[in-house]
Amino acid sequence: AGWFRRLLHKSKPSSVESSLNSGCSASSSPSSSSVESCGSSPSTTLAGSVCPSPISVSDINALGSARWTKSYDVCICHSEVDLELVEELVSYLEGQPESFRCFLQLRDATPGSAVVTELCDAVQNSHCWVMLITPSFLRDPWCKYQMHQALAEAPMANGRTIPVVKDVDRKDYPRELRSLYYIYMAVKEKSFKQIRDTVVRYLQELCQSSTSGTD
Repeated sequence: AGWFRRLLHKSKPSSVESSLNSGCSASSSPSSSSVESCGSSPSTTLAGSVCPSPISVSDINALGSARWTKSYDVCICHSEVDLELVEELVSYLEGQPESFRCFLQLRDATPGSAVVTELCDAVQNSHCWVMLITPSFLRDPWCKYQMHQALAEAPMANGRTIPVVKDVDRKDYPRELRSLYYIYMAVKEKSFKQIRDTVVRYLQELCQSSTSGTD
């Protein structure tokens, strides 16, 4: 009995386990701007689980990069009611060191062309699709059409469809997106950075896979 009690006293959590436990407890507190899954609790975050990619910004911007296989890095799907916020987001992304190429329909659509054709072309020619899910988005049939077009283009694309939720209850979150993590926008600046980091991560993965495929 004595040796068994001593063995129990020695079996303490390792430093790795302790750090994981402390990390989990830290992430359990509500965040002002976090990456969440609709199937999990409101405080579940993904930010600490992503490993940085070895691909640098210069690799992403290189002329031979897989980034240039499409016309746009980001296609923004939104309600016209939220245009001012979206314009701020586009200005932020285009002002980053990567100079992201954003498609904003009211700005970039060709005059005289069909609205649906322009949208479909933009979706097909973009690497990532940011969907700003707001009460106005949910009420607008055109926004739902945009969402379905993006999902039809890549229904299982990891890191390409980026839902951004603002002022929407969990119960109202679109069922079509519930398999995807989303960014909850509470603090605008933090959310913009999360969107930027997500796009960078996808482009890094894209460049990584194209480089390994040519080896």
